[in-house]
Amino acid sequence: MSEIIIREIEVHDNRAIAKLIRNVLIELGAPKVGTAYEDKSLDVLSSVYNNEKAVYFVIEIGGNIVGGAGISQLENTTENICELQKMYFSPEARGKGLGAKMMQQCLTAAKKLGYEKCYLETLPYMKSAVRLYERTGFKVLSAPLGGTGHYSCTEWMIKEL
Repeated sequence: MSEIIIREIEVHDNRAIAKLIRNVLIELGAPKVGTAYEDKSLDVLSSVYNNEKAVYFVIEIGGNIVGGAGISQLENTTENICELQKMYFSPEARGKGLGAKMMQQCLTAAKKLGYEKCYLETLPYMKSAVRLYERTGFKVLSAPLGGTGHYSCTEWMIKEL
């Protein structure tokens, strides 16, 4: 297997990660509205995460982007809560422990950025993702926090950092 590299997103990664995220959402049968699929920021992630309270990582294998995830301030809240955002992996990246590695990378970054809690939203049929979140210590919430605009995501979780 080729070398696995987890690194911060760069401008030249924008097209590949946007395509990967949209392809995974289509593959999983996720709605195109009310999810990351329609986010205008999806095509320019390197600039969206280019600030002092955010970071986005990509996973590269053999020169190809096979996954990504980011941390940023949870929108529409004044609390010190970040959101785990846009964590998606191509089929060839799944089942190799990369989700756990990416999760650790993001949570470590969140702590370094000074966040106290990490929030996420997901879809109920993304079962392997939900299991990963639970194993990592995320707890289920009964209602969403902030105002992400992802109204099709009906499962919400939070973790104390």
